[in-house]
Amino acid sequence: MVFGWKLHGDGRTPPPGEVVRPDERLSWPRTAGIGAQHVVAMFGATFVFPVVMGLDPNLAIMMSGVATVLFLLIVGGRVPSYLGTSASFVGAVAAIRAAGGDSATVTGAILVAGAVLAAVGLLIHFVGGDVIHRVFPPVVTGAVVMLIGFNLAPVVATVYWPQDQWVALATLAFAVFCAVLLRGFWARIAVLLALVFGFLLSWLLDNTAGKVTSVLPGQNLLDASGKPCTTEGTYCVATAFPHDRIDFTSVEKADWFGFPSLHGPDFKTSAILLALPAVIALIAENTGHVKAVAAMTGDDLDPVLGRAITADGVGTALASAVGGSPTTTYAENIGVMAATRIYSTAAYYIAAIVAVLFGLCPKFGALVAATPGGVLGGITVVLYGMIGLLGAKIWIENRVDFADPVNLVPVAAGLILAIGNVTLDITDDFPLQGIALGTIAVLVGYHVLNAVRGPSGQGGGIIPPADVPPADRAAG
Repeated sequence: MVFGWKLHGDGRTPPPGEVVRPDERLSWPRTAGIGAQHVVAMFGATFVFPVVMGLDPNLAIMMSGVATVLFLLIVGGRVPSYLGTSASFVGAVAAIRAAGGDSATVTGAILVAGAVLAAVGLLIHFVGGDVIHRVFPPVVTGAVVMLIGFNLAPVVATVYWPQDQWVALATLAFAVFCAVLLRGFWARIAVLLALVFGFLLSWLLDNTAGKVTSVLPGQNLLDASGKPCTTEGTYCVATAFPHDRIDFTSVEKADWFGFPSLHGPDFKTSAILLALPAVIALIAENTGHVKAVAAMTGDDLDPVLGRAITADGVGTALASAVGGSPTTTYAENIGVMAATRIYSTAAYYIAAIVAVLFGLCPKFGALVAATPGGVLGGITVVLYGMIGLLGAKIWIENRVDFADPVNLVPVAAGLILAIGNVTLDITDDFPLQGIALGTIAVLVGYHVLNAVRGPSGQGGGIIPPADVPPADRAAG
């Protein structure tokens, strides 16, 4: 079923205990209302992450709507889902830009990762999901998700937080209190509420306390003699200067209606290697999403798992091909479905159309791009930390046994390599760094040590077995 939804009951709110299935809908006004809830739920992260990655938020919003429609078509309407901006690439993007890459290099690397994800989805569709679980067991998947998040800590410390530390601290505190003290839907949009709070606080301080003196990345670059220069480096550094926290100049110049600016990708091997580890995280995200929807609807969705992963890969490749942001299925929208018990894909089509219309408003995108660095500093502390802890969640849910050194040692090494942003120079033009190096250490280390230890778990005495009975051990 792709279109042609059946009307559920009388089209009003379903009675207690009943659900609106993916191939059903309520009356169109009520379906539109549910679609609007999905837009609000995905909105915060979908436009915050492009800003953090230095990509066009307008284009990201618009392409998220396009990718969602493609997803629903590819899965035949069986998996209700919205494809918002993926956080899994944020660390790779930060590393690519730190190495001198521009937006074209970033989107080129993401496009290749999307194509790989689509190919993995096809493989799963034809051979089954067991092969993925063997190659990427939970111990590996959890480690990759964790190192992607925690590798971003230096970005907070060196880029966003120093721009306005007190606004960053206030925004962070507000986000934490919202997430803890609010309930239901409001708690799920805590990051969006914190962004609005930080924006208003910055505007208030600009009009009362005056300008803030801080360093803006890539701006006011001076050489050793104090003369302006264009490329940041050893003898050309950014210096602190007084500036407004919010600059609405671009907002005032932007049109109310127009197409976002597009750009083509640029492919560099070093950047692609940095982006590929995110594929592992996306496999885990999509698998978790499909399993969660299956549990809520009672449907067996294993036959469409491969198609769902392929659809996300296609969405990511298509969005990045025109300069947009990577996509992934959104847990925020699962929360809306759980709260409403309405799984109608019709609501997602409406949400996708609304997102495309938002993307066609340049003034909105300029407003989002004007978000002060201090506000992003407070928000990214929470977001990056939550990404990292999702890895621990994968370990806990799968009862990964870290008393087993085959699980413990590769993960420990990989995390330090990634968080410390360690670089291994293969050649002068081919470095392995941070996330890419950490992922390889975890993945290769886990499988090599398993092979050395052998089926008996003894490994010829090279790797001592943990003091846990094999029957009770979760190898991940």
